[in-house]
Amino acid sequence: MYPTALTQLSRANPFSAPLFSLQQLEEPSQTPAAPPQTRRLAAAAVAEGDSCAFGSNKYYALCGLGGILSCGTTHTAVVPLDLVKCRLQVSPDKYKNIFRGFSITIKEDGMRGLARGWAPTFIGYSMQGLCKFGFYEVFKNVYGDFLGEENSYMWRTSLYLAASASAEFFADIALAPMEAAKVRIQTQPGYANTLRQAVPKMYAEEGIWAFYKGVVPLWMRQIPYTMMKFACFERTVEALYKHVVPKPRSECSKAEQLVVTFVAGYIAGVFCAIVSHPADSVVSVLNKEKGSTALQVLQRLGPKGVWKGLVARIIMIGTLTALQWFIYDSVKVYFRLPRPPPPEMPESLKKKLGLTE
Repeated sequence: MYPTALTQLSRANPFSAPLFSLQQLEEPSQTPAAPPQTRRLAAAAVAEGDSCAFGSNKYYALCGLGGILSCGTTHTAVVPLDLVKCRLQVSPDKYKNIFRGFSITIKEDGMRGLARGWAPTFIGYSMQGLCKFGFYEVFKNVYGDFLGEENSYMWRTSLYLAASASAEFFADIALAPMEAAKVRIQTQPGYANTLRQAVPKMYAEEGIWAFYKGVVPLWMRQIPYTMMKFACFERTVEALYKHVVPKPRSECSKAEQLVVTFVAGYIAGVFCAIVSHPADSVVSVLNKEKGSTALQVLQRLGPKGVWKGLVARIIMIGTLTALQWFIYDSVKVYFRLPRPPPPEMPESLKKKLGLTE
């Protein structure tokens, strides 16, 4: 019949050869084989009460709206912490630590100074959220359909990583111009107080390059961050329902499910902050200075310099990520979008692995 489970799993690696899937080793029967079934990862039949079909254009559009609300509002809410974090990264000798950073900022600019850069933050991260969450849903389903039901389940972590990296590539292109303006406003006192002042001044000095010179460091920072954000979240949700929550997800209320979403989001956020912080430090310094390259900034900061402001960023990103997933899932609940449960092993795979009679 079949070789051992481990042998089958190793042969089934979809990344070692194109369209490589589990194969039956016995001689084919005379009965014509049934056409293979495909299934989107974690997809479920549309339940009564849903406002649209899973994977429909309306579904993707509302997921994009959820991304706008989750990213735009949360990043804007933590602008004061982000401002101090950026100043710690570009002027560590002056600000030294997060508490001194707040103290000096309030002393020099007043309480209103803590809100510097709120406009480019809101606009930039709203556009990023639209692409990040909307395209993630698209790529996850496209890649899942390509791999097929069984391979999608066995390699679901790789699927989450690939889908999130693809989505973030486009999200950072949308974010880059506003991120560049935000850093200039926050880290160069006297340069510009508002977005309307910063944009024409930046364009006059460096042209369109001023807004996109940080896109490669953004990819370095945001793609690992987003890969961790989505893959860690998806697997943490799966683990929480399997090992922590005392009842199946189907028996949990909407409020209980949102609590699980928030907890999984915070856990994912801590790891996100750590893996992406060195690149974040480079982006902050690069957008402040003229004529520097990412490699030059990285060499100048050194191994210790790239970790300045990590504590502030862990607090900020952990809270941000938890709130973003909570808001995103709440939008799905409000608009009655399909919310498939965590993936389960397909019955066909269970039979091939000898897990069922």
